[in-house]
Amino acid sequence: MNDKNKALLLWQHTSGYRGIFSVAIIAMAIGYIFMFAVPLVARFAIDAIEQGDTFVPPSWVEAMTRLITGSTESGLLQYLIAAAIATVVLTAIAGLFLYVRGRCSAVASEGIVRRLRERIYSHLEHLPASYHDRSDTGDLLQRCSSDMETVRVFLAAQIIEISRALLMLITVLPILFALDIRMAWLSLATMPILFIAAVVFFQRVKNLFLTVDESEARMTTTLQENLTGIRVVRAFARQSYETEKFSARNAEFRDENQKLIGLLGIYYAISDFICLSQIGLLLLAGAAWVYQGSLTVGDLFAFITYEGMIIWPIRHMGRVLTDSGKAIVAMGRIAEVLGEPVESQNETDPRQPLSGHIAFDNVSFEYEPGRPVLRDISFSIEPGQTLAILGPPGSGKSTIAQLLMRLYDYHQGSIRIDDIELSTLSRKYVRSQVAIVLQEPFLYSASVRANLRVGRINATEDEVLAATRAAAIHESIEGFPRRYDSMVGERGVTLSGGQRQRLALARALLKKPPILILDDALSAVDTDTESQILTSLAEARHAQTTIIIAHRLSTVMHADKILVLNEGAVAQEGGHDDLAETDGIYRNLCEIQGAIQDQIDADVREFEHERLF
Repeated sequence: MNDKNKALLLWQHTSGYRGIFSVAIIAMAIGYIFMFAVPLVARFAIDAIEQGDTFVPPSWVEAMTRLITGSTESGLLQYLIAAAIATVVLTAIAGLFLYVRGRCSAVASEGIVRRLRERIYSHLEHLPASYHDRSDTGDLLQRCSSDMETVRVFLAAQIIEISRALLMLITVLPILFALDIRMAWLSLATMPILFIAAVVFFQRVKNLFLTVDESEARMTTTLQENLTGIRVVRAFARQSYETEKFSARNAEFRDENQKLIGLLGIYYAISDFICLSQIGLLLLAGAAWVYQGSLTVGDLFAFITYEGMIIWPIRHMGRVLTDSGKAIVAMGRIAEVLGEPVESQNETDPRQPLSGHIAFDNVSFEYEPGRPVLRDISFSIEPGQTLAILGPPGSGKSTIAQLLMRLYDYHQGSIRIDDIELSTLSRKYVRSQVAIVLQEPFLYSASVRANLRVGRINATEDEVLAATRAAAIHESIEGFPRRYDSMVGERGVTLSGGQRQRLALARALLKKPPILILDDALSAVDTDTESQILTSLAEARHAQTTIIIAHRLSTVMHADKILVLNEGAVAQEGGHDDLAETDGIYRNLCEIQGAIQDQIDADVREFEHERLF
């Protein structure tokens, strides 16, 4: 996306706040008009002191003096009193309008960035799973936080600074030329040099800002990964390694940032020298003309003051352009996310709930071109039936679940639910009809009750208790300090693996979906608890269609149908008894797990015999 399109995107998000920005600019203009009058007041006061009785002010100055002091006289004392009062009043009025400018610009910038932040967050929520698979979480956090703050600063300060610099030139230049043409031209001597330096600096620093931003994103990603996996780091005693890894990212960010700071330092040193040289040149020439009598001390003071008012904002334009470049880079990174296509939203949204009939017909799928994960998968499940899926790792078991949830879209074959093509149903509708429990479930840092009600916020207390009892987690929850109001740590870290799985299962059961998917969701529970859960599911067998993905035979042997996958294809299909008597993967699995169980039973008997004798 080019700079023009980035600016257009930002302009679109200013809708509704442009009026407030206009008020800020107008208030700034009025405030500076009053501020510009202060040097003129000081000019007449200085000339009055210098010239004494020979000072002859303009008639309007004399009239204002009498109005302010309330005196009919207009001597030196009256001029000084009037100048002091006028300076205070003008400064106070200017300060009031500049406050309005600051408040309006802050309200507008915060509102625009809030809208932009909410849009990118909503956009991320609707991006396909494939995008999140290839994206770094730390980089996305950087775009939603640091880059947003850069845009906010640009809106709150830099746009106003640009308007301020232009206003200074437009307003102050006529005053300078009205006071003295020679000094006016001299005061502009270095302005072109300063402006060219700002533009050249901007071109140099823009790409460096992108490099710094990306290095900071990599550092943030490393930090996020380590904090998320802190227990794995400690379990493998890799604190030193991970510290060195973060230090390398940190050093990279430091080095890139130092290049930026060095470039900033060079620019500010050169621009400061130019600005101070300009003021020095003006002071020397003005002093000479004052000595010759062709310029008053008051005029020289006014020129020096006005020069400071215009030269520093123009010098600051380099920083304004720098921050503008940084904002352009940040806006580009934000636009990259907003430019990603979201999941399609044009499918139908039936009103009635699904009955749970599922049919796969020659479905093939691949995450990456040329690497198929599923090959011509075909099977069907009647409403209320239980389908068990087994297979070695990488055989495509979880992919079937993800296709049913429309986390990914298939492009070969057909998947039908209640005789409706799955790809024609809206994702929101499908996910409202399907509940899934993963092997590594995600729990929010909230209370147990809040985690349970994620799928059904309005669930009654009796329904909550029924779901937790069915998932064999109720007694564990009752043992927590605050029971159902107990807080669950981030990602459920305060719970055991089995408790997390059972809590996630209860959450899915509370949703009461027509289709329930258990993706190795009982791997962390013991066999007795597993049996209790499966019994509860069997009692509600006809209420929902259930798909169980597992490795243990005890989990799948009572299913209505068992599907055995191997290398993305259906290797075997049937009931437990038939498959156990047929040569193949399932029978081999039965023999292996049976032998293991026999050995365990023998070891237990031997241990009990030794304990008795």
